[in-house]
Amino acid sequence: MTTQLEFTSEIIEALNYERYHHPVPLVQRRMEVLWLKSHGLAHELIAKLGGISENTMREYFELYEEGGLEKLKEVNFYRPESELNAHITSLEAYFREHPVATIKEAQSKIKDLTGIERSETQVREFLKKNSISVVAKSG
Repeated sequence: MTTQLEFTSEIIEALNYERYHHPVPLVQRRMEVLWLKSHGLAHELIAKLGGISENTMREYFELYEEGGLEKLKEVNFYRPESELNAHITSLEAYFREHPVATIKEAQSKIKDLTGIERSETQVREFLKKNSISVVAKSG
């Protein structure tokens, strides 16, 4: 099956620009592949020049069919969120009132308060990322 896509001279010009100037490399690659398609190259050659599989190339074509250049620019990277995020406010308030001496203590308190068990490293990173001070100031 050959995908028949329409390209105006303005779209070809935009593809040519975005394949070098868009800040996201994935979007640059998509633009490059569609730019090659706009020049009538064979699909096998487009995939080879684009450094992608033919399945990925077809996905790019489908994105373009669905929403043009704007759809090609959409990037939805998976970024998991910590279950602890639902408890940021209460944890911050707790540790302000009840400072602990170590991350290990904080880890234990977080488990008691939320039921969520995380490694010391995960607890340290979560607290640091959310600027939650848990360790008692000595002095």
